[in-house]
Amino acid sequence: MSSPFGKGLAFPPRVDASGRMLWSQGERNIQESIAVILRTDLNERVQLPAFGTSLNAFLFEPNNAATHARVAHAIDAALKKWEPRITVEAVDVAADAKATETAVATITYRLVATGAAQRVAIDVPLATS
Repeated sequence: MSSPFGKGLAFPPRVDASGRMLWSQGERNIQESIAVILRTDLNERVQLPAFGTSLNAFLFEPNNAATHARVAHAIDAALKKWEPRITVEAVDVAADAKATETAVATITYRLVATGAAQRVAIDVPLATS
């Protein structure tokens, strides 16, 4: 029986001891897909220019509530468009207490195939407030 989550090349791409490409599958494949979507800038992919989120575009934006809302919206829209295996429930963005030039985006989602709740966080570099 095949997995409802899919299978793809591991991200980042790597090889095993025998020199073969590693694959990821299951929930790990979805987590890697989310990372690819969030770390890809718009227009970065030649044949798919609308893919990604362009979180790097926020690099010089202030680390405040208005920027956090825009980052959350960009993440939510990109994941809803590019990752059909999940249902995004919430995207919370807040300043990192330890690094004033970083915001932390916490994404809460459910796997469509099983309904299992998952959470992933990503650092978003911003300017200091």
